[in-house]
Amino acid sequence: MKGLKGVIGRVRSWRRDWHDRSKLQRIDLYTRITLYSITWFFAVTWGLLPLGTALGEGPVAVSLAGAFLVAAIAQSVLSNRALTAAFAHYRGGAPFPRGRLRLPAAIQVVMTGLLTALAAVGGVTREGLAVLLLDLPVAFAIPYVLLVPVRRYLLHAAAYAAAVTALLAAVGVPGRQLAGAAVSLLVVSLMVLASARPSVWSLSVMWQAEEARDMQARLAVAEERLRFGRDMHDVLGRNLSVIALKSELAVELAQRGNPAAVDQMVEVQRIARASQQEVRDVVCGYREADLPTELMGARGVLEAAGISVSVEGADGPAGIGAPAAVQAALGWVVRETATNVLRHGDPRHCRIRLARARDAVVLEVENDGAGTGDGAGAAGPDGGTDGGSTGSGSSGGGSGLAGLRERLAALGGTLDAGGAGDGLFRVTATVPLTAARAEPGGRPSPSPEAPSALPEER
Repeated sequence: MKGLKGVIGRVRSWRRDWHDRSKLQRIDLYTRITLYSITWFFAVTWGLLPLGTALGEGPVAVSLAGAFLVAAIAQSVLSNRALTAAFAHYRGGAPFPRGRLRLPAAIQVVMTGLLTALAAVGGVTREGLAVLLLDLPVAFAIPYVLLVPVRRYLLHAAAYAAAVTALLAAVGVPGRQLAGAAVSLLVVSLMVLASARPSVWSLSVMWQAEEARDMQARLAVAEERLRFGRDMHDVLGRNLSVIALKSELAVELAQRGNPAAVDQMVEVQRIARASQQEVRDVVCGYREADLPTELMGARGVLEAAGISVSVEGADGPAGIGAPAAVQAALGWVVRETATNVLRHGDPRHCRIRLARARDAVVLEVENDGAGTGDGAGAAGPDGGTDGGSTGSGSSGGGSGLAGLRERLAALGGTLDAGGAGDGLFRVTATVPLTAARAEPGGRPSPSPEAPSALPEER
């Protein structure tokens, strides 16, 4: 009873292990077990049964038949042990140690000599010889076909068939049997090639596809992390700059005994709470920048810092006539550029202009004071300036400008940033009106064209 329970327990364990595997792991295991089994199937059926005729042919024939059977079993064991390494070699993993082929090759030579001697002493019938020839190369060929190119395998199989045929001819096997022997060896070699190599090739392709899907998932996670980091930068950058500015102002007013310091700290408290809510919205994936709101916010923040602001083209339908995706992207541009105007240089005036040109929305943010400080300007990444008019790079090393370019590029838009002469720094964002609406998380999805509500740029 204990033995029976043990067997049942092992069967249940195997069943659980099978169900715990993925579909691809099951296919992998099934393919390996099939190739392992083929060797033993040939050895037990085609290799063992014809040797029964040697029992009535004397002790020499029996000894040769027994030796051949032992060699076939040893070759099958070595074949199964080498198959895992051959799998890895074929898939481009660890190279197969060539030294492991020496013993199987030596056993193959011994098996060939034993079969030739058995045919010489009449220990096998004509039909039995044909069957043994079918079994002869299988165990060695299954791992070997995975280690060498197809052309080399076919040349070696043909050479081996010719060598075995020559040995059989030397011991007096008739010509008709020799032709059958050559055909049998070639057929079984082609059969191994057609069964083992395509199976392992299909398995390798499936594993590569699985690895590609896994890599795609990892890249998607990395992309989402970058997007989230960019959103956090865009959300908190301006508000933290305003908090720092108002805190400094409150300190100065408090040192002078001015009661307006309390009002500034109340405003800092309000902005901090609003920032908390914005962070929650970003985490939840619901927040999108709103262009009219961002324009009003930029005006208020800059004016509070003593910078005169002019906003053109945002009154009436001009500020809301573009698709939601376009407004959201330009809203992030307004937020980032306003943040950098506060952080860098010594600007006195900032001009924000929204217009339409050739079925595209154009947003320009221009400020003076770009040459009065180190890194002055409106649109450098993370607050730095862009060194050229093409907006192709920056020495700032931050992520603001790069993040804006990624947002606009997703909608087919562009961003140019650089000096405009006379100490001015200009950022120009252009987004087609046919741009797709952005899904939550900044991903675009198709949308119809937006109405032509913006005034034409002249």
